[in-house]
Amino acid sequence: MKAQRLLKDYMKSHWLMYISAISFMAVANIIQSYYPRVLGNFTDHLQATGITQAIIKDYSLILLAIGLGYGILFGVGQYMVMRLGRRFEFHTRKRLFNHFTTLSESYYSKNGVGRLLSFVMNDVTAVREAMSMGLNQTVNSIILLISVIMMMVISAIPIYLIAVCVLPLLIIPFAVIYFGPSIRKRSTKVQESLAKMTESAEEQFGGVRVTKKFAVEPIMRGRFGKTVDQILENQLRLVRITSIFQALLPFLGALSLIISIVYGGYLTIHNVITLGNFVSLTLYLRMMVNPLQQIGNVINAMQRARASLDRLNNLLSVQPDIVESPTAKPLDLQSADIHMKGLTFAYPNSTQDALQNINLTIQHGKTLGIIGKTGSGKTTLVKLLLRIYDPPKGTLRIGGEDIHDATLESLRNQIAYVPQDGFLFSTTIRDNIAFFKRDSSLNSVELAAKQSQIYDNILEFPDQFETKLGERGFTLSGGQRQRSSLARGFIKNAPILIMDDSVSAVDAVTETKIIENLRLSRKNKTTIIIAHRISAIKHADIIVVLDEGKIVQQGTHQQLLAEDGIYASLYAIQEEGTRYAEGQ
Repeated sequence: MKAQRLLKDYMKSHWLMYISAISFMAVANIIQSYYPRVLGNFTDHLQATGITQAIIKDYSLILLAIGLGYGILFGVGQYMVMRLGRRFEFHTRKRLFNHFTTLSESYYSKNGVGRLLSFVMNDVTAVREAMSMGLNQTVNSIILLISVIMMMVISAIPIYLIAVCVLPLLIIPFAVIYFGPSIRKRSTKVQESLAKMTESAEEQFGGVRVTKKFAVEPIMRGRFGKTVDQILENQLRLVRITSIFQALLPFLGALSLIISIVYGGYLTIHNVITLGNFVSLTLYLRMMVNPLQQIGNVINAMQRARASLDRLNNLLSVQPDIVESPTAKPLDLQSADIHMKGLTFAYPNSTQDALQNINLTIQHGKTLGIIGKTGSGKTTLVKLLLRIYDPPKGTLRIGGEDIHDATLESLRNQIAYVPQDGFLFSTTIRDNIAFFKRDSSLNSVELAAKQSQIYDNILEFPDQFETKLGERGFTLSGGQRQRSSLARGFIKNAPILIMDDSVSAVDAVTETKIIENLRLSRKNKTTIIIAHRISAIKHADIIVVLDEGKIVQQGTHQQLLAEDGIYASLYAIQEEGTRYAEGQ
């Protein structure tokens, strides 16, 4: 029962409250089971002595006590169960988010945001609803059914009459065995199609600006409509089978009631049982119909929840690709050199090497420039340095230590990484710049903004540094987002700064100012700059040219220009493009 481990662990840790809630609801249902007996006795009294004011008063008070007792106890028990269900939802979502933060980049490359949201929203909700509603109705049904049968026996209703009337209800276990697997299978398909719809919706909302610019709204509506149609088809298949199952239960209950009226009426006419017993019998059997329907609801809900539990437990069983060695220790990168020796790397499930035999030394305090065509392995190289992916052991060392022997926290805390896309969060500009150092003073934030040449733009906004950005920072232009992200890297002031083509969206003048600020602020600190424009790296102490995962050239700007190679060709092309643009 691995699929239910998540639920069992939670219930085990809150067992006392669950027992208390079940006890309240159990006593409430036992009290409720007295209704038919009291009404049966009332009928016998009316038949024997006729109606009197005293009889009406006595039985009214008894029924009122039963109603109050049932209402209060059941209300308390239901509140406790609902509260436990909401707490399960809260803790499970926190646990899922914490688990997401441990997963490797390779997992996110295979699973879209919409799919992950489906886990957090749809699956957790399905389990919570089954927990709350399921426990309530299960306790109600079982306790009430047991109480009803016991009360029928206590009320002197013949056992053989009870057995004949209850006989149709024995079909229910066989119906559960027959319908259960089909309901669970179809519920799984519904949850999977909901995940696809969420993923599609997230993608469409994120790309709505592109959709409008290309005027392809009908195509996008049609694409999203297909996912919705798939959900409808799967849900209708689930509804068909659950409707048949749920319709069967009240039919069996009604059949049992018909038998009681026919057979019980016959026995009453022949004075085998009293009129009060006959009334009690019919009321008890009528009372049994509702628990039977609840059992059907619980079975359906639990089958759907089982499908969601399977998905949640499978997710929580996913292990990150990047794990720390048991002997990993914190490293100090303040004065560490970086050595790559024979570094060859291929992405998981790829047969082609992204990097081949990389041999490179980056001395502490120096600036390394990396240039090359798209797909040459530039970003792959720095991802290995951050251990986003794992390099082969012994091929990458920092400060003389194999990178596998460093704790991930010490490694990533001492490296500032500025990506090309410049992702920003839906909060203020100040919070985005101070993302790593939340307690940074406004002066520190302003200094980082000045270094990245975004300061003047920020002052133009009405709220300046307290300006709240839209989703993913789309309030800003591409260049402004990139420079805000760059300010985040400056304020971290890490021993190693990696700029992954992070000035590609700025003009040449702004780029020159950023590079100059970089040279002043990064003295005695290691800097790695990936770029497509030579102007961003020509000041570097050493420049490497990558081509198809190999280092094909290495040296200073002047040394590489003197060679007849890729670097000189790129420089010539870019210089010609600059002169053409200036001429225009």
